[in-house]
Amino acid sequence: MKTHIPKWKRKPIVLSVILSLAGSLSVVTDVSAQIKQVQIKIAAIPLDNALQNVAKKFGKQIVFFSNVANGLTAEAFSGSYTEEEALDLLLKNTELQYRYINSKTIAIEKAIEGVKLDGKKRVETNSLINDQAQQNASNDRPTGAGKGTIENITVTAQRRTQNLQEVPISVSVMKDDLLDSITTNGADIRFMSARIPSLKIESSFGRSFPRFYIRGLGNQDFDLNASQPVSLIYDDVVQESPILKGFPVFDVESVEVLRGPQGTLFGRNTPAGLVKFTSKRPTQDFGGYFSASYGSLNTLSTQGALSGGLTDTLSVRVSLLNQTRDDYIDTQAPGFEEKDVLGGYDDRAAKVQVLYEPSDKLSALFNYHTRDLDGTPTVFRASAIKPGTNNFVENFDRNIVYQDAAQRATQSVKVDGGSVKLEYLDNDFSYTSVTGYESVEMFSRADVDGGYRVSSFGDPSGYTGELGTVPLFSVESADGIPEHSQFTQEFRIASNELGRFDYQAGAFFFTETFHYNEDGSVKRYLQQNQQTDAWAVFFSGDYDVSDELSITGGLRYSKDEKEYTAQRIISTSSDGEFFDPMYANTEDSAISWDLSATYKYSSDTNLYSRVAKGFRAPSIQGRVVSGNNPQLSIADSETIHSIEVGAKSDLLDGSARVNFDIFYFEMDDQQLTAQSSFDEGAAKELLNIDKTVGYGFELEAEYAITADLLTTLGVSYNNTEIQDDNAAISTCDFCTVRNPVDENGLIGVDGLSLPRAPEWIGNFTMRYSTQVGDGDLYFYTDWSYASEVQFSLIDAVEMQQDPYLEGGIRIGYLFAVNDYDMEVAAYGRNITDETALVGGLTINNLAGIVNEGRAWGADFKVKF
Repeated sequence: MKTHIPKWKRKPIVLSVILSLAGSLSVVTDVSAQIKQVQIKIAAIPLDNALQNVAKKFGKQIVFFSNVANGLTAEAFSGSYTEEEALDLLLKNTELQYRYINSKTIAIEKAIEGVKLDGKKRVETNSLINDQAQQNASNDRPTGAGKGTIENITVTAQRRTQNLQEVPISVSVMKDDLLDSITTNGADIRFMSARIPSLKIESSFGRSFPRFYIRGLGNQDFDLNASQPVSLIYDDVVQESPILKGFPVFDVESVEVLRGPQGTLFGRNTPAGLVKFTSKRPTQDFGGYFSASYGSLNTLSTQGALSGGLTDTLSVRVSLLNQTRDDYIDTQAPGFEEKDVLGGYDDRAAKVQVLYEPSDKLSALFNYHTRDLDGTPTVFRASAIKPGTNNFVENFDRNIVYQDAAQRATQSVKVDGGSVKLEYLDNDFSYTSVTGYESVEMFSRADVDGGYRVSSFGDPSGYTGELGTVPLFSVESADGIPEHSQFTQEFRIASNELGRFDYQAGAFFFTETFHYNEDGSVKRYLQQNQQTDAWAVFFSGDYDVSDELSITGGLRYSKDEKEYTAQRIISTSSDGEFFDPMYANTEDSAISWDLSATYKYSSDTNLYSRVAKGFRAPSIQGRVVSGNNPQLSIADSETIHSIEVGAKSDLLDGSARVNFDIFYFEMDDQQLTAQSSFDEGAAKELLNIDKTVGYGFELEAEYAITADLLTTLGVSYNNTEIQDDNAAISTCDFCTVRNPVDENGLIGVDGLSLPRAPEWIGNFTMRYSTQVGDGDLYFYTDWSYASEVQFSLIDAVEMQQDPYLEGGIRIGYLFAVNDYDMEVAAYGRNITDETALVGGLTINNLAGIVNEGRAWGADFKVKF
């Protein structure tokens, strides 16, 4: 007897959402999806890639049972097709067939002799199969009542659409469930920190200026022209400025993290890896979504998108985001008391994309995006750390500060940018041009000492280290970018499965102009300008030695030039008379490369190895806002050599996946930021470390225990060590320092781990769903763990973060109303309400930065 299928379950979008997230005990044919036509354009590309592209058009996913599509190439076609028509065209003359595991998942397998199919399609339900032929045929395939199947993931880590399991690079992809859960409460891009193995993100600017670390490699430089070894790519355009890297993440198709040097295809400043975001593209079919959440501290987050075709060749997608929170932190500094003065923000962003497809060979994607952030900067808390420990002092309250400049704290960021991506698909080659432009205006002012002054230079005895107090002097500083522009241009040509050997080659151009200033008060004012020009040419090819073994290699030549000027406009008598500009120019070029091999050990397991060299151009800093003998600091180019081996396996008949890699790297002349060791004048300086070595592993696993219960697990281990007998930096007057001290009172860094580099990162998620009424009730939880880290190159007891565990939960209900997919949910973030020290500052006291507290809220979403 057949299982009754409720009317709501016949809605294709509902099935797409519910079955893709949790699976269902009922697996049915989506009839309406099979008759809906969409515009499809397929070039002569590998069959598995073509199948994935078509499946995405209909909101489906493809799974392959064994490597049945290996070596097959799709025949080029374009036009308006139904799902069945497109799949039939792709599988024509291939001896392959497709079947529906569920309404969201389509399996590709060899045709089974003796089983009559409707075309090349077999549709199945979870009802008892009475047909003996189908029952016999099912013995050779991984199906069964209640059995789960994991999603087949595609990535663009090598500038081609490929199966994650076949890419010889350590790549992680952030799942939609996790993305939705951890961004619901208005989180900025730091939500990714420790949610992916070997990835850490922090900021001392709040919701702007994130600093990324992969495998321990990063840079704590907090000047606005800071260079980082982790690159960020948003819709094929590099976001070089650290302010650009804080652009909100919403309405995205994929989030990929590529570890290790990525200096061949993605270019400059990627010796540690890169983070890659790809927005959802416009579609001919009308559709979209809207979501709204409300949580603790009066946090409101709304976002939505609309997409559809204006003509047969023109489609548009508009995406909007609005995140707000009221100020909730009080200041209780004597004479400056005020309630609800810090902690709030208004963060708005929008993306408009227009896709023009005049033919089946040519497409043009126009992108405009903007952001307007008005909020408060990172909140520093004076004398919050108990000397000799990294614990908070007694009576510490995360909702109270003692700042005498809290009323003036502000942060404003305005971003405008756009890009044009042109693609031309010929029979044998694909041609791509990406032109990008970005601009930023920002101003951030904060009470960086975090408290109020209680003593003077003449009589410092008033300072006792009491919570909120600072000795001798107060520090209020500001940083601003009145002018910034970035222009990028990339050209690529890629072959389309010409045979055993395929390749891609291209050129890249980059120019950036910075004008920024530091304005603490009328006492001191510094203006800085930087012009960066870079270009590169690159080539990458892959060769199939046999059906089991393939080799990929690439080369890139990069050239980078910088011109820098710093001028103190206003200073005090104690700083001396210094108003002349200071200049620095750098120029360098390098060849970066990679070589990898992939071996198909079995139909379910691929082994790979990779060696690579990465490069980061010289950096310049001139934080010479004070002192009578200021100096610019220049860091030479850094290079890294890395080796990595790994295995990627699909297990248990497609219901589990385990990916594992081990790595070792040596970095020469690593650029790091330290507290200044100049005689006086600079708050920090750049330096080159002679050598840094690191090794470790990453493990990621996913297991669909049943169709209703899915778990993921990620673990990474990173051991880093600085090897430099000569590097010496200034000490910390307020800290319990464990570094060795030389005869000049400077401290050494040899043998230390890298700052912000946790040895262990772990993350875990679990999702369970069950049918309740005409909908699905689900429970979702996510947890992340990072072991202790030092905040800087100073190995101080007070300046470190203890091991940190954070968890979240989400309980929701999915249902349908007519053609609308609805979701209501309740959530909790940092549900253990752990209060953790996540940053520190030692200008004139032991100031701390604290994490966000526990938050509860509710969420509503509709898709159509």
